[in-house]
Amino acid sequence: MIDSLLLTAARICTFEQTRLLTNASGFFFERDERLFLVTSRHVVIDEKSHHLPDRLEIELHTDPENIAKSTGFSIPLYHDGKAVWRQGLDSAGEIDVAAIEIDRSALPEPTVYRAFDPIHLLSANEHIEIGASLLVVGFPLGFHDTLHHMPVVRQAVLASSFGLRFQGQGYFLTDARTHRGTSGAPVVMRASEGLSRQDALPWRLLGVHSSRLDVGTRDVRLDEALGLNCAWYADILLTLTKS
Repeated sequence: MIDSLLLTAARICTFEQTRLLTNASGFFFERDERLFLVTSRHVVIDEKSHHLPDRLEIELHTDPENIAKSTGFSIPLYHDGKAVWRQGLDSAGEIDVAAIEIDRSALPEPTVYRAFDPIHLLSANEHIEIGASLLVVGFPLGFHDTLHHMPVVRQAVLASSFGLRFQGQGYFLTDARTHRGTSGAPVVMRASEGLSRQDALPWRLLGVHSSRLDVGTRDVRLDEALGLNCAWYADILLTLTKS
């Protein structure tokens, strides 16, 4: 038995033509029969670090009877010179989330995965208390179960008031140990309303992990890192996946 949550995540490798650049995390989101790969915007482009890949490659499971079987699936980031990903913008600036529509007809048959959809977003009557237990599903430093091609899960705690834009930005904070390669991972919690443990994917999708948060005045010799992270609110996906 495989927890369905693990099948939502995809290991991402970024390439410039044939040159491997970085590892990252992502996950599947579907809406109105359309399928998207979601990750951090800085995974597909980061002007400050001159990170300019032209394609992604994800690993897909191809046999429901043997989860160890997989294949690579390449996703171009540009078509006719134009970026294919969708990104958001609000009053505070760019949102570090990107959604790329996947052509379902191009997927291998069969493809074994699970996808979040709008029902997995937080409903209006649900409240999350500070300190609530969360999970981050991803591929830290590219680490994963290399035999079964599965992600790993890190525990996290909600570290800022959910629903408030921390410092006016479109993200909340988590307290968790994270590493490079986790960018783009889904931040989730067990569903308490609307979905039950008997549902195929009984999780609430709260956010998209972006990066570790640091303090510019921290003395790197004397002070430990805060251990806090930015997670962009997942409801941006309702905007990015509109027809």
